Amino acid sequence: MSGFEVIESEAGLIKAWTRGVQVEDSARAQLRNVAGLPFIHRHVAVMPDVHWGMGATVGSVIPTLGAIIPAAVGVDIGCGMMAVKTSIRAEHLPDSLGSLRSAIEAAVPHGRTDNGGRNDVGAHRGDPPPLAVEKWAELVEGYDAIVERDPKAAHARGLGHLGTLGTGNHFIELCLDEAGDVWVMLHSGSRGVGNRFGSYFVERAKKDMERWFIHLPDKDLAYFPEGSDGFVSYIRAVSWAQKYALANREVMMDRVLAVLRDAFPDLAATDVAVNCHHNYVTQERHFGKDVWLTRKGAVRAGLGDLGIIPGSMGARSFIVRGKGNPDSFCTCSHGAGRAMSRAEAKRRFTLDDHVAATAAVECRKDADVIDETPMAYKDIDAVMAAQADLVEIVHTLRQVVCVKG
Repeated sequence: MSGFEVIESEAGLIKAWTRGVQVEDSARAQLRNVAGLPFIHRHVAVMPDVHWGMGATVGSVIPTLGAIIPAAVGVDIGCGMMAVKTSIRAEHLPDSLGSLRSAIEAAVPHGRTDNGGRNDVGAHRGDPPPLAVEKWAELVEGYDAIVERDPKAAHARGLGHLGTLGTGNHFIELCLDEAGDVWVMLHSGSRGVGNRFGSYFVERAKKDMERWFIHLPDKDLAYFPEGSDGFVSYIRAVSWAQKYALANREVMMDRVLAVLRDAFPDLAATDVAVNCHHNYVTQERHFGKDVWLTRKGAVRAGLGDLGIIPGSMGARSFIVRGKGNPDSFCTCSHGAGRAMSRAEAKRRFTLDDHVAATAAVECRKDADVIDETPMAYKDIDAVMAAQADLVEIVHTLRQVVCVKG
């Protein structure tokens, strides 16, 4: 028996790794809209953490020939995960982890940016860290070329956001694996500059559809045909933003490891490290064709590839190795996936609920993070069971410290 189910659709084939996991009707409708587009190659693949997103579902893999859908990549271009195993062990950690969390929060800017004109707390105050300056020097020429071609895509915080966390479901965690070794794991993307690129090109694609009288089942499925001016500009911008996102995670990881070295002078980072996107587009060969493959809330899981599948605050996370399943376009889920909207989570759960669910984790326990409480997400064990033919579990991690924006 294959690991996937087929979601009924007259428009196109949809293969879904969703056995034992709920898929809401709004997500099914979006999947059918995408599968019906004329440039889809073979089928759309659906991961077990699938849920509604802008235009296309989060947790889907979209192979296209001759076109790219900017909203399918999304506005958090290059968002992804990084994890590093350290030489620290569980028995080295202090009984109270509050001081470690505070030190990480002080070292890595996090939270909102340009919040109603107040201080930009999500950017660096003062000089950015040396590694951020070094990384930006490698990126700035490409950025300047993009905004010279598309001035309206410019964003003022390129260097200022490099090495910063942001808000929402982005996080930094200290975790313990099954052997008691300490890992640093973090989740973020291309921050304000990537968001600006994504938003600008989504709107530009919509205007192109209007000008060409192309009618779509959802305006957020607006696309750039390969070879068009919009396509050329978007590929340049999205490729750059994905490099920025990788660099952003590297700078944050460097800052967190520096904090740990202050507390544990003998700390060493091992050579076990993963840095992977889960909102991105790339060229890959599948089923005999070179396609533009968009992974929206999905991780590459080619044969032997290491990836990261985080649970929610208080739930287990996993370091996985890909099995290279061709039907999934060599992909796995990017996490547990939301079971409800942020607004619904805030309506349904109380602060006491959140405190109880995160009792074993040193983390924020205030009303502003109830939308990120573990109960707002799908059961990570069910998600992992549904994709057993996509990845094997290498390490199981549990959080002991979690920093949220």
